[in-house]
Amino acid sequence: MSRVIVIGGGAAGMMAAVAAAENGHHVLLLEKNEKLGKKLYITGKGRCNVTNACERDKFFENIVSNPKFLYSAFYACDNMGLIEIIKDAGCPLKVERGERVFPVSDHASDITAALQRLLKEKGVQIRLHTTVRDVMAADGQVTGVRLADGSTLEADAVVTATGGLSYQTTGSTGDGYRMAQMLGHTIKDCVPALVPVEIEEAWCRSLQGLSLKNVTLTMTCGKKQIYQGFGEMLFTHFGVSGPLVLSASSYYDRCKEREDIRFTIDLKPALSVEQLDKRLLREFEENRNRQIKNVLGSLYPAKLVPVMIMVSGMDGEQRVNEVTREQRQQLIEVTKRLSMRVKGLRGFDEAVITQGGVKVKEINPSTMESKCVKGLYFAGEVLDVDALTGGFNLQIAWSTGYLAGKSIP
Repeated sequence: MSRVIVIGGGAAGMMAAVAAAENGHHVLLLEKNEKLGKKLYITGKGRCNVTNACERDKFFENIVSNPKFLYSAFYACDNMGLIEIIKDAGCPLKVERGERVFPVSDHASDITAALQRLLKEKGVQIRLHTTVRDVMAADGQVTGVRLADGSTLEADAVVTATGGLSYQTTGSTGDGYRMAQMLGHTIKDCVPALVPVEIEEAWCRSLQGLSLKNVTLTMTCGKKQIYQGFGEMLFTHFGVSGPLVLSASSYYDRCKEREDIRFTIDLKPALSVEQLDKRLLREFEENRNRQIKNVLGSLYPAKLVPVMIMVSGMDGEQRVNEVTREQRQQLIEVTKRLSMRVKGLRGFDEAVITQGGVKVKEINPSTMESKCVKGLYFAGEVLDVDALTGGFNLQIAWSTGYLAGKSIP
C-alpha cells in the first residue's frame, strides 16, 4: 500500500483522493482552509454547476486550451460517470438550460457533503488548516511534502491540486505553480479568464445595469474574428459582463494586437438588414409626427434608446418624418453592429478561472503524472487547461483528479 498525499481539497483534490483510495492506497488529503470544497460553495452563484450533460463532441468544443490533452481524463471519468458518482453519494442532480447540471436542492453544500461522505467511506485522512510549502523530491522521485510549519510528511506519490489564481479568498493563491516550477516544470503565463471586460466608450457606462438577452456578441482582433456567441450580456460601471462576455474573455489572450480588440453586438440577430429596415419603415410610418426618442422604445430597451440615437448620429428631438434614408440606414447599421473598443480584462479577484499554468507537454496525459519527477501528479486548474462557462471547468477538475488518483501504481 503506497502513501499518497493530495494537496488541495477542492474538486480535483477530493476526486483524486477518492480515486487513489479506491485503488488501495493510504491517502492523506491536505487543505489549507477550514473546510473542503471552499470554491465549490461559490460556483454557479452558490448552486454549484457541477458539470454539463452534453455529448462528448460538444464537451470538447467548449474546451479553450489544450482540449486533446484531456481525452484520457474525460474517458476515465466523463460527465455521465461523474453524475452517477455524485448521485450514488447521496446528492440528486437535475439538468437545466444549456445542459447545465445542478444539485436538485440548489445548494452547493450538498455536493461537498456528498464528496465528504465518499472520502470517509474510502478511508481518506483529512487535515484542514494545513499549508504545504514545498513538494520534496530526490533523484527524480517524489519523497513527500514540507509544511508551512517546517515539518515534513513522507509520501510515495503526491497529487498537486492547488487551483489557480482566481478567487484567492478561497485559498487559490498560486502555490502549485511555485512548487511545480521548483521541481523543473514550466509555467505558461497565468491570466484571468471568464472575467468581465473593461470598455473604452463612455456611453457604455451610462448603460450600467442593463441586461441584453438573445443578442450575438462578436470579438475581433483587427480584421480577425476571435469569438462569436449568442446569449446574454450585462453592462456595468466599467464595461460589460455576463455569460457572453465571460466566454469571450477566454479568447482575449489570442489577440496579440491588444490595442485593436473590439466587441460588436448584433441587437437583433433574428432579423436580417432587410427585415429590420421594413420594421423601421413600418414604425416610422405609424409615428410620423412623433419625436424619434419617443418611437425607438419599441425596438430597444428604454435605457439603450439615447445611446442608439447618439451613436447613429441623430437628434432625439427630431421628428420621425424628418429622418433621412441615410440616418435610417445608419441606425440599422449600429443595431446590427454596435461596436466598442476593449480596454482590457478585469483582475483575478473577479475571474471565474485562471488561464495558463503547468505546461501540459510536461505531463503524461494518460496518467496526469509529471514527466519531470516520478510520483508527482497534477490535477485541475493548476494545469494549463480551461473551458467556457456551463460546468466544463469543474468537469476538467473531476476528470483530471480522478485520472491522477486512479493512475498511481
